[in-house]
Parts: sequence; C-alpha cells; structure tokens
Amino acid sequence: MNYQELLLLDQQDPLHKLREAFVLPDDTIYLDGNSLGPMPKVCAERAQEVLHQQWSQDLIKSWNTHQWIELPSKVGSKIAALIGAAPEQVMCCDSTSINLFKVLSSALLLQPKRRIVLSLNGNFPTDLYMVQGLSSLIGEDRCEMQLVEEAELEQALTDQIAVLLLSHVDFRSGKLLDMARMTKLAQQQGILVIWDLAHSAGALPVALDDCQVDFAVGCGYKYLNGGPGAPAFLYVAKRHLSKVSQPLSGWMGHKAPFAFTIQYEKPAGIEHFLTGTPPVISMSVLDAALDVFADVNMQTLRAKSLALANTFHQLLTSHAELHELTLLTPLTEAERGSQLAYCHPQAYALCQALIKRGVIADFRAPDILRLGFTPLYLRYIDMWIAVEILSDVVKTAEYLKAEYAVKQKVT
Repeated sequence: MNYQELLLLDQQDPLHKLREAFVLPDDTIYLDGNSLGPMPKVCAERAQEVLHQQWSQDLIKSWNTHQWIELPSKVGSKIAALIGAAPEQVMCCDSTSINLFKVLSSALLLQPKRRIVLSLNGNFPTDLYMVQGLSSLIGEDRCEMQLVEEAELEQALTDQIAVLLLSHVDFRSGKLLDMARMTKLAQQQGILVIWDLAHSAGALPVALDDCQVDFAVGCGYKYLNGGPGAPAFLYVAKRHLSKVSQPLSGWMGHKAPFAFTIQYEKPAGIEHFLTGTPPVISMSVLDAALDVFADVNMQTLRAKSLALANTFHQLLTSHAELHELTLLTPLTEAERGSQLAYCHPQAYALCQALIKRGVIADFRAPDILRLGFTPLYLRYIDMWIAVEILSDVVKTAEYLKAEYAVKQKVT
C-alpha cells in the first residue's frame, strides 16, 4: 500500500469531513484519543456561551432558561444512542469511579445471598480499587473480590458469584471481550454483570440493551471528546430500576429535590443515580462534543477504525527495522477495540521520541507502546507518516539518546 493509494482512501472516506470539526495542532498526528480526545471546535463555542452569556448574564435563571437542570439526562440520552441503550437508562454524572461504586453497591444489594465480585487480573486498576474500597466499608462477608486470568474466566462463573465486573476493551492490549457471550454465560448462573465502557463508548458499536447487560459505566473524555475530567456516565437496565437502591442518595437524586424534605425519597427512574449538583460548564462542553456524532453511523465508524489500524500494522510490518515491535493486540478484528499495543524493551523511549517528532502515542508500563485510532479525525495518510517517522526513529537510533534514557514511568 503506497502513499497515493492512501490519499485515494481518504478522498473516498465517508467520515473525512468530520476532521474539520476538531482543533488539531499543525504537524501533529494524534494517536492518543484513547487517553484524551482532542477538542471539537464546538466545545470552545459552547464554553464561551456558558461563561459569557448563561453564567455571567443570566446567572441563576439559567437553571431553567438554559435547562442546566436537564443536562444530566440530556447528555445521558446522547450517550445512550452510542451504546445501544434506551435513553431513560443512561445518566451523565460524576466520575467513572464514583459511578462504579454506585452500580456495584446496587448490584450487591440485589444479591443478598452472594458476596463475590469476579474480575480479571488485568482489569483497569481503579475498577479493582473501588471493589476493594467497598469491601473495606461493608466487610468481606458482603463484598469479596476474586481475580482470575482470562483463560479461567468462564470456568469461574458459578452460582457463588454475585457480580461479574469486566472492561469491554482492555486498556493495555486493546483486546475486545464478547459482551453478548460473557453476559449470557454469567446471567445463566444468576450473576449480575457490570461493563466498563471507557475504551469502547464512541469507538465502536455497543449494544447494551440487546446484550441484556445489567449495569455499565464509562467516561466522557476519551473517544467522546468531552475534555479532561469530563463527566462520566452510567447505565442501569430498566428491569432493575424499580428494585435497585444505591447508597449515595444525594439531593439531586431525590424524588422531589426542591421540596427539601428531611427523609430521602427515591424516584422511579434513573434519576435515583444522581447525587450532587451537575458540573454545568464541563457537562455543557461534553454535550456539545457529542453533537459531532449526530450523523455518524457507528458501523461506518467501526469499519474505518479497523481499516486504519490494519493499515498501520501492515505498513509497520513492511519495515524490517520495526520487527522488534511485538503486537500485543489480537489481529482478529472481532477481538480488538480501536487501538494497537506493541511490546518493545524501550517502549517508553520510543514513545517520547515519537512525541518529539509530532506523533502523539502513549506508553503503558512496563513495555507497551499504545496507539489509538479515532476515525473522526485521523486519515489514512496519517498512518503512512506515523510509520515512516517511527521507522526513522528506530533506524537512526534516535530513541536511544540520553534525553529519552530515563526511568520508565506512567504519566
């Protein structure tokens, strides 16, 4: 595949115009949207509107005149459309970790005769930390964590397990788990299932309702491009809403929050999972960012994501000097998300050298070079340029310079 062929693919790309929706630095190829999405232009416009008109001029009236009070459900509905969920089952609020605490607590309360939370050894650490934290709060007799390797997962699904907690896409390797299969196998044993969608929401088609998922959480700052620290979201299946109870019963999750009664009263719907006042500025920015997806077909997005990654890997393997990079991500398309991860003994130094040359990649300890492929703004020719720069960095041994020979660390 040559440069001219890739230019032609860009011209034929049905998503190519969406690149114009983003602010992208000159001479930069951004392959780290799986850590922090770049800024859509409309986000700056919305932030200015909220600051200079809604907050500064309309003041407290904006809760009604600009529907600030509706933002959690409004943004939740936009996210619902991207993750295969009915809008009344998704709420935008708080952080991923706090939302996980809520849904994990809720799931365990629905399983009074079980206590074990099953997850993978390689799951994202904060997910495991939240299980540990809840266990320290309520005791191991109500919340006990059990970790297994992926090869042991299906065998570990027994009627002793209360909750199965999984990440849809592994943050290190980019491996994609079969949501439908794992949810079905778990539920056959009476297990409730929680999915972390941090690396799949906005990156590939997700079908929470079709897969009969119980609970899900995810963030707004990666593929949804909501900005650093953007509010997160949670999903609760409609069939659970009337029975479920979560412990962070803040005033915004009250049946009538402005009645200011002493006793908490639970509302009928997903509003129960709200806690405090929504962060209006950051949530407004996320709301604007989600409009970029308004006319995007997720199957089309997924097809381009896979094609970009395939192109990158094909180009990389054509360079003999890059053969020391070992692919960690499954090559089978149905088994990977929207990233590629390569192992290399000098992965940190390689990453830093690439960044200096304008290719923004990512490092994960101890030896992983991680590359995210976001179809909304990346081009096929970007794959060519990125691989050529990587090849030059290795051929010239640029990454071995003293400035990169520092102790590896996660930043």
